[in-house]
Amino acid sequence: MTTVSGATVLVTGGQRGLGKEIVQELLRAGAAKVYVTSREPVAENDPRIVPLEFELADPRAAAELARATGDVTIVVNNAGIMTFGSLLEDDEEEVSRVFGIVAFGPLRVAKAFAPVLAANGGGALVNMHSLTSWIAGFPGSGTHGAAKAALMSMTNTLRVELAAQGTQVLGVQLGLTDTDLVRQVDGPKNDPRAVAADIVAALQKGESELLVDDFSRHFKAALSGPVEGLIVSS
Repeated sequence: MTTVSGATVLVTGGQRGLGKEIVQELLRAGAAKVYVTSREPVAENDPRIVPLEFELADPRAAAELARATGDVTIVVNNAGIMTFGSLLEDDEEEVSRVFGIVAFGPLRVAKAFAPVLAANGGGALVNMHSLTSWIAGFPGSGTHGAAKAALMSMTNTLRVELAAQGTQVLGVQLGLTDTDLVRQVDGPKNDPRAVAADIVAALQKGESELLVDDFSRHFKAALSGPVEGLIVSS
């Protein structure tokens, strides 16, 4: 169980989309300070929100960010990209780029902040997964989905490795959520504010996994069946 009230939080990608909603929900739950990152941060009206520049693709940026925010007790690995290329059509350079941001970017953040969280009592790490890591045949389930699947596996390992220092690791599994990243994709979408509320609630309950929507719950159950059950039509 992680206490949000009074906490100091880092939310990567926290100035837009789902990240922005997560920040607001954390503040509603009593967070004392929230660092928010962006490639080009802008000033915030709320003095509890501290904008910082951060580039997830930069291999050195996570360590620099950790040095600047040594009072953090909760890390929300939210920053990322959305791509729609297939594994066969994307060249090796594009596959490496996507994996470098979607999978290895959050891993660098986790590695950089593990000692910070340990020094501050354990705290929590939140990783944002995607339904594309389980399914095939849906937009984004090519290279991006493979990278998210790698991130999910990393989350499972981090959960075990960080347990000794008392760090809660929460993996958030969700389908399409109504943000700019997937605005062009047709289909039902989650309300970002509702997703943010669920994430904060899961943190406070001490949960390890959050299945945000019916799609995530359906395909989690389908994992125990034939692999053909994970193929969807776009």
